Amino acid sequence: MPAFPTHRRWLQWGLIGALGLGVVSQASALDDAATPAADAAMKSALAAARDHRWGDIDQTAINDHILAGYVAYHRLRARLSSASADDVNAFITRYGDSPLADWMRGSAQTRFGQLGRFDDLLAISDGEPSGTIRQCYYYTALLDRDPARAASGGDTLWHVGESQPNECDTLFSTLQARGEIDDQDIWERMMLAWENGQSGLVTYLERSLDDRWQRALDSFDTVRGSYPAVTQIPLDLGPQGQASGALITAAMHGFTRADTEAALEAWRKIAPHAPLEDAQREQVEHDLAFYSMVRNVDNNQGWVDDTLPRLADADLIELRIRNAVTAGHWDNVVHWTETLPPEVRSDAHWQYWLGRASEALGDDTTAQQAYAMAADERSFFGFAAADRLGQPYELQMDGTRVTTLQRELTAMLPVVQRTEALLRIDEKGLARSEWYTAAARGTPDQAAALADYAIRQGWYGMAIQTTIAAQQWNALPYRFPPAYREAFLEWGQTNQVDPYLLMGIARRESAFNPQAVSPVGARGLMQLMPGTADHVARGLGIGAPSLSSLFEPQTNIQLGSTYIHSMLERYRGNRIAATAAYNAGPQRVDRWLSRAPREFDRFVESIPFRETRDYVQAVLAYRVIFESLANQGSTEGIAMLSQAERQGRYDPTLIASN
Repeated sequence: MPAFPTHRRWLQWGLIGALGLGVVSQASALDDAATPAADAAMKSALAAARDHRWGDIDQTAINDHILAGYVAYHRLRARLSSASADDVNAFITRYGDSPLADWMRGSAQTRFGQLGRFDDLLAISDGEPSGTIRQCYYYTALLDRDPARAASGGDTLWHVGESQPNECDTLFSTLQARGEIDDQDIWERMMLAWENGQSGLVTYLERSLDDRWQRALDSFDTVRGSYPAVTQIPLDLGPQGQASGALITAAMHGFTRADTEAALEAWRKIAPHAPLEDAQREQVEHDLAFYSMVRNVDNNQGWVDDTLPRLADADLIELRIRNAVTAGHWDNVVHWTETLPPEVRSDAHWQYWLGRASEALGDDTTAQQAYAMAADERSFFGFAAADRLGQPYELQMDGTRVTTLQRELTAMLPVVQRTEALLRIDEKGLARSEWYTAAARGTPDQAAALADYAIRQGWYGMAIQTTIAAQQWNALPYRFPPAYREAFLEWGQTNQVDPYLLMGIARRESAFNPQAVSPVGARGLMQLMPGTADHVARGLGIGAPSLSSLFEPQTNIQLGSTYIHSMLERYRGNRIAATAAYNAGPQRVDRWLSRAPREFDRFVESIPFRETRDYVQAVLAYRVIFESLANQGSTEGIAMLSQAERQGRYDPTLIASN
């Protein structure tokens, strides 16, 4: 159970804003302003402010509204050209508990930069801003005030393999005139642009180099036309003889992706004498090792095994272990697991595989120790290790008790009042911004109170994001709330699908945000693509759902549960394969089954898409958590996998159509 602040501290937080979350005068005026008429006036005023229709705003009607700052934000933002730094700082101070403060600072930095008001830009800044344009303005402002910082920041902005916005031009041209960006920097950026496929930027930078660089440019043209020519690159290119390293690094970048085996042969020839900096050499060898393992280039394996200890890169070693697991080379699994950094090796994932490998090699003592260590964690492999030991799962759950007084004080917070008001006027995005800002700034105790409040209001997605912002990983009732439980139970029963599996999918897909939209257009709780939803609806004999209806929990869960049911039928009820298909598509899963290891754990580890591999593990672990929470937090009698899923063969016979 977390230790909550004393009542006095809670009183300070709620009434005088210990974290800048509000003051008494704001809180005391809320009840009078929170009326339907006041909300209607606020909604209208905010719409008018966004369009700069100042005459349509009834300022008297919104003066006491908790959201009046949103209109003030648009007013000040509209007049930033004439506003002073003091005006901006006063706004930032007044609304420091709201995301409005950061938004205003960012808007003012951009506008002051555009106007060349660099003293004012620095006066409102609190360090390097986010975003390339604002960073370029910021370091331009420092050119005459702190030349060393300007040069350092400009160097970082320069060394990228893509075009930077025009707002960086003054910074770059000034640094070039001062010699802070020289021809060597131009060459290095040109090589980065080539690596990144930015041919236009390559041509632009190439024109900036004079005749002293002709020999280097000729070598570049040669290797650009034929990667194997990297072995013929002179080692003293450029006026100072320092250009060869960047060219070799860039050439090896492309060569490794085009023909990994041939690239390694070339690297063996040039590595002993190539004039590369340590970071460049590490980049080349990291790429060679990674692509050799991903593409299973057998002829490169010896070099990879010799190189990995020197690179000491945990991600590469993990990939080496995965390949050994897939191939069933248990001695290699043990060897490479032992080379992981201790903080990585102790993870349940790798302890589980150390246990499996040790068991296969007849070392039962090490196997039992590794399984026991893995079983202490709440994860797919932690639960799988517990199954090996025949013991209940470890949830590592913290208590989440919040007192009545703490709840009352939380309800009084201006951030809570603003969030509720924004939701009342249908500004869901702004409401989430308010909430997450408060969660990120609060202490763990305060974040727990916010999560508790969100759960009681039915703001399930916001409760989950609150725990993420506050890093409350063990607050399971907040992280895994019984969101839309009745709908999951109803459609799970209707479609003969485990409702806890449905909840696990929705939790992974959308974090229970019914309005979620993915970058590719998947919608709602279970992240349905419109085309998939149409296909499922036709199979049910109902009309094609509208895009907006996919945001309705009942509709989304009905269609999503029907789709996962079809995947379960396809794979004879196997939830591992069906869950993988829900994420990656059944055609891919069919292919994976045709060449995968036969055991369930090795099949999961062999899934080539990291997203899908992590997805399957998360959904099945989440499913255990949801069932355990429904069972008062007990894992007794709960199994992550059925006997058939644990002991069955993962091959094409799993596909029902076969």
